[in-house]
Amino acid sequence: MSNSWKASLKSKELFEEYLTNYFSEHKELKGSYDTRSYYEYYTVRLDSRDGLIITFTSGITNPNITNGAASIPYKSTEKMSIEEFRQLVLHKRFADMHASLADVFNSVAGNDDNFQK
Repeated sequence: MSNSWKASLKSKELFEEYLTNYFSEHKELKGSYDTRSYYEYYTVRLDSRDGLIITFTSGITNPNITNGAASIPYKSTEKMSIEEFRQLVLHKRFADMHASLADVFNSVAGNDDNFQK
């Protein structure tokens, strides 16, 4: 089932069914990206009314960038329908054909070092 999300992309209905099943089993998907100077954490969950709810928390970890001041994390939340997400995925070209669904969320979140745009 790890790559069946790719097959489900062919149809709006199949992709919606796949994500609904995925989130009924996992409740939420978590991911992160960090370097020596920057971090970003995100969670994705499915809401029956609002669709996909993606919450990002990011901040600066290098005190030299903030002139020694403590960095305050920035948090934002975005809502996206399953079909909007499917269209977003369809318009990206993934270099690694063995990407997992978590890899796709990571790439769509903008952390696509392992993927081609």
